[in-house]
Amino acid sequence: MMLRTCRALCSQAGPSTGGWQALNFDGGAFHLKGTGELTRALLVLRLCAWPPLVTHGLALQAWSQRLLGSRLSGALLRASVYGQFVAGETAEEVRGCVRQLQALGLRPLLAVPTEEEPDSAVKTGEAWYEGNLSAMLRCVDLSRGLLETPGPTGNILMQLKVTALTSTRLCKELTTWIRRPGASLELSPERLAAAMDSGQDLQVSCLNAEQNRHLQASLGRLHRVVQHARAQHVRLLVDAEYTFLNPALSLLVDALAMRWNSPSEGGPWVWNTYQAYLQDTHERLRLAAEAADRAGLAFGVKLVRGAYLDKERAMARHQGTEDPTQPDYEATNRSYSRCLELMLTHVSHRGPMCHLMVASHNEESVRQATKRMWELGIPLDGPVCFGQLLGMCDHVSLALGQAGYAVYKSIPYGSLEEVIPYLIRRAQENRSVLHGARREQKLLSQELRRRLLGRGLRVPH
Repeated sequence: MMLRTCRALCSQAGPSTGGWQALNFDGGAFHLKGTGELTRALLVLRLCAWPPLVTHGLALQAWSQRLLGSRLSGALLRASVYGQFVAGETAEEVRGCVRQLQALGLRPLLAVPTEEEPDSAVKTGEAWYEGNLSAMLRCVDLSRGLLETPGPTGNILMQLKVTALTSTRLCKELTTWIRRPGASLELSPERLAAAMDSGQDLQVSCLNAEQNRHLQASLGRLHRVVQHARAQHVRLLVDAEYTFLNPALSLLVDALAMRWNSPSEGGPWVWNTYQAYLQDTHERLRLAAEAADRAGLAFGVKLVRGAYLDKERAMARHQGTEDPTQPDYEATNRSYSRCLELMLTHVSHRGPMCHLMVASHNEESVRQATKRMWELGIPLDGPVCFGQLLGMCDHVSLALGQAGYAVYKSIPYGSLEEVIPYLIRRAQENRSVLHGARREQKLLSQELRRRLLGRGLRVPH
């Protein structure tokens, strides 16, 4: 059955390349999903492509609760948006979702739905970040526990949001100092890594006493998460954020990498995310990959197009600074392609010391990755994997998974109160992805029409 499925999902693309076959992302793999799932996916994706719903999502949620009551409003959300994009609230619900994914040849990439800043003054202070630390540690345990569920083997991956463990205010301050000519060696990755490992008191002259205390506490939290993840064999993929935070985030990731990405530790346990929609990404990625190679460190990368385009441009206009983003979508595509080629070449040279997640909903990027993997001799289930969001891009995820590639679905989980604001904010950041789901909507409509009219094979569900 698997062999027939893989043959059906593949077709020869253009001139022969010595046996390489391109995957078809024509929705053929939708036969693996039930009619109810496909119907919900079509309705929710169409709703999410409606700009007013995304723009005013939080206000509409509040209005729905007042009009319908919390119970009915919650039931509607669980049957629609929450059910489409969220694994569930309890550990058992998450395990059930993961079992379904594993049956389809897909793997989980759990994400704790935390925001980069507390929503109210009540939550400020170290207690809020300590609470997030506890949630991250539980997520590590849950990620490790999912291995008990039968399914594909391979790396256990989990997303980590650094600004859930340290304040954006501190990151802004650190970024300001990092960007100054001749930045102080006080902020070197080596010094931060030593402080993390030893727990010694760290004093940085560019920070005041309160900021130094917060930096020390933040380093401790980051160290505890990675230490626990390493013990549980869970690899951490650090989320990228805004350009005014990323230099500080990269500094912290570099410090963690120096401690935990050594060959003796068994490959990269801390991966950084690179956003192709920024003009300097290819150069930064090249320098980081070469630096890791020279230092003999393992190197892990999640490559994305990026989600903060509109906000980055608006911020540059407001501050009167140069726009850091690519001029248009095509330029972003070219940037992604160049970064992908760079990383695949490094993977082919360094083997298990270099890992890459091709995090993309773009069919051409995925095709490029699969073709170059074949040309470079990179195994399907080796150091390169693919990533898409839960509830989206299933025509690509399913085709990849059924063909034997390692495919992860980014999975938020938690209560309605925790997750819905998180989803709405992510939708506002990922408008282009939602608008780009039109092809997926078309393929879903075609499959549902085929089932309704009884054409082709009927698949039990």
